Amino acid sequence: MEFDLIELIRTRCAVQRADVRLGIGDDAALLAPPAGHELAVSTDTLVGGVHFPFATSAHDLGWKALAVNLSDLAAMGATPAWSLLALTLPEATREFVAEFIDGYAELAAQHGVALVGGDTTRGPLAIGVTVHGFVAPGRALRRDGAQAGDLVFVTGTLGDAAAGLRCLDRRDTRAQALFNAPPDTRETLVARLNRPTPRVAAGAALRDVASACIDVSDGLLADLGHIAERSGVGIEIDAGALPASSALLTLFEREERLVLQATGGDDYELAFCVPPARAGEVQRDLARIGCGATRIGRVVAGERVRLFDGDGSELVPERSGWDHFA
Repeated sequence: MEFDLIELIRTRCAVQRADVRLGIGDDAALLAPPAGHELAVSTDTLVGGVHFPFATSAHDLGWKALAVNLSDLAAMGATPAWSLLALTLPEATREFVAEFIDGYAELAAQHGVALVGGDTTRGPLAIGVTVHGFVAPGRALRRDGAQAGDLVFVTGTLGDAAAGLRCLDRRDTRAQALFNAPPDTRETLVARLNRPTPRVAAGAALRDVASACIDVSDGLLADLGHIAERSGVGIEIDAGALPASSALLTLFEREERLVLQATGGDDYELAFCVPPARAGEVQRDLARIGCGATRIGRVVAGERVRLFDGDGSELVPERSGWDHFA
């Protein structure tokens, strides 16, 4: 059965690349990185019931498993090339694997990513993906280059994925009203959770421009905290500037919306720092790409990320919402 599934995966995820000398079907892949480039490599594991609801469709799981890894390459400004897939399944059903790999292959085809190997095994549902990409020497985006005076931007909108999860959680009594919301609005948010868009083109456009970059996977404040720590700076964020989709604005009041935007995670947008002189250029370039970029704050001397309300008070997340500190 395992070999049948491997053949199914091989035939359905059929992106062809000249730099793949030997792909699926042998003990290891043989790959030929282009001369004069560095290899960017990232891996993530998604575990059922931890990183995604068990009710998520196999097609969406296939898409998301690849998307979250491509987002890491985007945050480095790398061009995707190859991937490896390890599937752990409670039952090795052909139907699940076929639907899963169709979702995976759909996104892989958009970015020219060849699936070059992997593994299948039996156990609790888990998906491991490793991706490889190329970037010219010295041109990779990193977390450690932010400087005081830089401006902070984010692509797209924030909070939609966390809101989508809230829309699915029937155990959350506060979320009961969401089940009576307009279906199209709820579906928009759930789609952002299940089918995130890796900002690969935006990452490429930020090479040689952004001083630091990260993808928003664990939540905006937490991820910007990594930039602050690695760069040895502080970051101040304007709560009123955080970009929100119309769906998020429709279903959530301001306080709850800010919690989702600042701490929710799973957005897979890019948060980045840019010298003021390059800010206009970046906004024009990302507008042409179609994802846009919103200025949300600035880099300052210090050592942590702080979120400020319009009246100048600092907002601090708590389990029940936000506390205000003068």
